[in-house]
Formats: sequence, C-alpha cells, structure tokens
Amino acid sequence: MITDRRDGPAPEPRPPASAPDTTPARVDVELWQLRVDHLAEEDLDPSELDDGERARLAAPLRVADRLRYGVGHIALRRLLAPRLGLAPAAVAYRREPCPGCGALHGRPAVEGPPGAPHFSLSHSGDIVLIGIAGRPVGVDVEIFPETATVHEVASALHPLERAEIARAGNAPEAFTRVWSRKEAYLKGLGIGVARPLDQDYLGEDDPAARPGGWAVRDVATADGHAAAVAVEGALGIVRSSWLPSSFVTASTTAGPSGAPS
Repeated sequence: MITDRRDGPAPEPRPPASAPDTTPARVDVELWQLRVDHLAEEDLDPSELDDGERARLAAPLRVADRLRYGVGHIALRRLLAPRLGLAPAAVAYRREPCPGCGALHGRPAVEGPPGAPHFSLSHSGDIVLIGIAGRPVGVDVEIFPETATVHEVASALHPLERAEIARAGNAPEAFTRVWSRKEAYLKGLGIGVARPLDQDYLGEDDPAARPGGWAVRDVATADGHAAAVAVEGALGIVRSSWLPSSFVTASTTAGPSGAPS
C-alpha cells in the first residue's frame, strides 16, 4: 500500500513525449518478479548496496520487510548494472523533481547519462516486482488485504471505482486490482498520494476513461496478490519473467537471461 504522503498541488498527467506531427513510438517494458518466501536475510549479501540502503536494512523493521527490501534492491542493481555497463555496487540513484512542488523527492531514477533506463520497484507479501522501460514507468504489487481494510480505504477512491468494488461485494481481490493499477500510475507520475485518490479512474469497466497519456495494464502474478504496470505513452511489448532465488544470492556473473519466463 501507499504509505508516503507528500504535501503540494496534484500534478496533471504529462502527455507522452513525441516528435512533432508523429505518432509516439510504443515503449516496451521488461517486468521481473521474484518470490521471497524461500529466502532468509542471511542468504543476502548487502555489499552491493549503498550506505542509504544498508542503513535501511539496519533499521528496526520487521524481518519480512527487511527481506523484501533487501531482495528488491539487490535484484534491481543486478538488473540495471549490465544495461549501464557498471558493477551492481556502482549503480547510483537520484530523485527527480516532484511534479507537484518541484522538490527532489519525486520518482527515483538512475544517476547516469541521457537515455538511462527508467525503473520502478514494488514489493508486498511474497513478491518483489521490478519494471524497466525507456520511458517513465510505475509498477505495483499488493497482497490481498483484510476485508476491513477494503472498507476503510475504498471510500477514498474514485466514485466509479467504489461502485465497481461494491458490485464485487467489496471482495479484497476486486479492491486490490484497482489499487495496484492506481498505485502503479501514481508511481509512474512520481507524485504518490499527493494527487487525490479519487481524481483518476483506474477501474475495469471503462478502460477508455483512464488517464490520458499513460497505458496501464494488469500483470499476472502469484495467487493472493494483484499487480499492475503503468508506462508513459503507448505500451509496446511487455516481457514478464520470474527470477530464481539464486539471482539475488549467487555471484553477479550470472545474468537473468536463464530465468524462466
């Protein structure tokens, strides 16, 4: 779920970048998923992480939260490194300006030359999900919540989303599909819930009513979870693969190409 709230005006979605008088090229997206339920903290080597990431791992978080965080950030570095021609430990990040207030707490990005890949990272329950694309991208994976959470949070959503969830009997599955699409989109924008949750429609009944300039799609994932991807512009090919546990525990000399699709 979204936990960070930033003050400031809610930005409007940006139109996809395009050359004058041309149709924007479709952008392909690579999605990588990894289960964490067969891993333990001692399986991970934090030496590739930067000081800030290691400090986060040392914080008094729940073991499950530390594990998901560590797995996600090690996997992200190992996926980005060959695309940048760097070792995983040399990958550096920055924050883009917030589209609401301009401060540097917007979407995370690679500190690198123009043309560096865009990425998004999410983790919940047993799953880590990473998206990499040539344009701004957002991904989200969520474990199905308790029914009480559905009733509490759904009231903040778009009226048409609330109606869809109600018609589904307020089922956690229906709520989570909507929520994962919405969070993927807001992460792609780089604004989070500083943009009101009832402002944009990300439901299922009328895809044409979803925000312009962005493509949003559900992502197949593990039972008990829902996932989605959002990309700025027109969506091309979505390649989705599962990484083996060894990707975050073995030597970095082995890339993800052998992971099952």
